[in-house]
Amino acid sequence: MTRAADKAAIRPFHVNVPEADLTELRRRINATRWPDRETVTDQSQGVQLATVQQLARYWATEYDWRRCEAKLNAQPQFITEIDGLDIHFIHVRSKHEHALPLIVTHGWPGSVVEQLKIIDPLTNPTAHGASPADAFHVVIPSLPGYGFSGKPTSPGWEPARIARAWVVLMKRLGYTPFVAQGGDWGAIITEVMGAQAPPELLGIHTSMPGVIPADIDKALQSGASAPSGLSADERLAYERLAFVYAKGVGYAYQMGLRPQTLYGIAAIFVGILAAIFPARRAAKLDPLKALQYE
Repeated sequence: MTRAADKAAIRPFHVNVPEADLTELRRRINATRWPDRETVTDQSQGVQLATVQQLARYWATEYDWRRCEAKLNAQPQFITEIDGLDIHFIHVRSKHEHALPLIVTHGWPGSVVEQLKIIDPLTNPTAHGASPADAFHVVIPSLPGYGFSGKPTSPGWEPARIARAWVVLMKRLGYTPFVAQGGDWGAIITEVMGAQAPPELLGIHTSMPGVIPADIDKALQSGASAPSGLSADERLAYERLAFVYAKGVGYAYQMGLRPQTLYGIAAIFVGILAAIFPARRAAKLDPLKALQYE
């Protein structure tokens, strides 16, 4: 096999986290040195100490990673190299002959685990009250640096590059044409795929459409007052977005501007938990239920 063919190979993948790693994870969670509690009675200063302690106790004493691991391994998983980086993905073909190929992209903080529940309804619609015409062949990749995909060693894996990589992946699997779906960062990548308009892409669907005009977005980021001429609904949307920019995405600014300074969330596992919590809360997702994925 040539080197180029070897890089393009699709290799089966199986999750098997060493037990020693899980033991060390629990030890480090239990060894957390906790800060003083917040000085207010609400969440205005961030995640409340009691909340994080509750989540940490569950994570260290009750959470069953092996159950989640088994759910992942129940699906066909693969790795292939694209543009110098290993990309992990789940690939489930429908039994229905004319199923439409679909690539689904997760967001942050997220992973392919969140999409496990949609696989059977999409690939096996007749078991869920739909018709064979509603069937999809489903491809769910892990974003670069996420889950079991490779970690970039240099800058440049922005949405446009990932969008191009997803087209390579679908063509490598023999899917032309296909459609794409995504949420959060996955929505951005999916919209970029639509903008790039590869001939193989029939259409896109996102759960976080980028519909804010550029001038409005610029005003929001600057903290300016709402522009004149907005309807009542537009003004309400502006005010809510202004709150998000001012109060809801501080973590995103830090990650975007100085990601290398966030050593705490790599060294202290509860730091990861606390960092993810605000995004979960903003999306109205219960972090404990997320840990209780089963």
